[in-house]
Amino acid sequence: MGERRAGLVLSYLALRRSVGVIGLALPLTLAVGGLVVDGSGLHPTISDYYYSGMRDVLVGSLCAMAVFLASYRYDRPDAVAGTVAGLAAVGVALFPSTPAGASGGVDPVGVVHLICAATFFLTLAWFCLALFTRTHPDLPPTARKRQRNAVYRVCGATILISVALAAVTGALPDDGWMAAVHPVFYLESLAVIAFGVAWFVKGETILTD
Repeated sequence: MGERRAGLVLSYLALRRSVGVIGLALPLTLAVGGLVVDGSGLHPTISDYYYSGMRDVLVGSLCAMAVFLASYRYDRPDAVAGTVAGLAAVGVALFPSTPAGASGGVDPVGVVHLICAATFFLTLAWFCLALFTRTHPDLPPTARKRQRNAVYRVCGATILISVALAAVTGALPDDGWMAAVHPVFYLESLAVIAFGVAWFVKGETILTD
């Protein structure tokens, strides 16, 4: 029984680290890969890489993340949140964003993409702010646990603020400055990296007891 429990703990740690690695690596991989494969600069958003030579990397990373999240069964609330985030990640991958510069009214597929992306990020923030910060009701948190909780809260707040700013920025009129600065890409990247850091810490790669 003890060996089985130890094996489950190691499996969950590996799962958390895997999610963290994807989150940390994805923005840089897309940016550098797009430059190498397409010879282009940054795209306006992470989702816009669907229309580049990095599409398979984007879709593959999202699907891998979806599998890891949907497989996360640490506790019932975690399982529910993981399933929601996993399904949302699949939605982001399978329903691409509206191409930049597209016209012709509302794009239903693009709307589904936005809903899935919002659900994905909000669920990841919920992981950071509510699920990862839980402590044992009968045991006081260790100094390391308090440090980890501080990291989780910063990551959760970073996700929420970055996504909110990205939504506001994306709704602003584009006079050419967005194409030059790419603020939405950087804000989305910050949110993805923040969630990657949180899962990396949860995987006890750093700040271990």
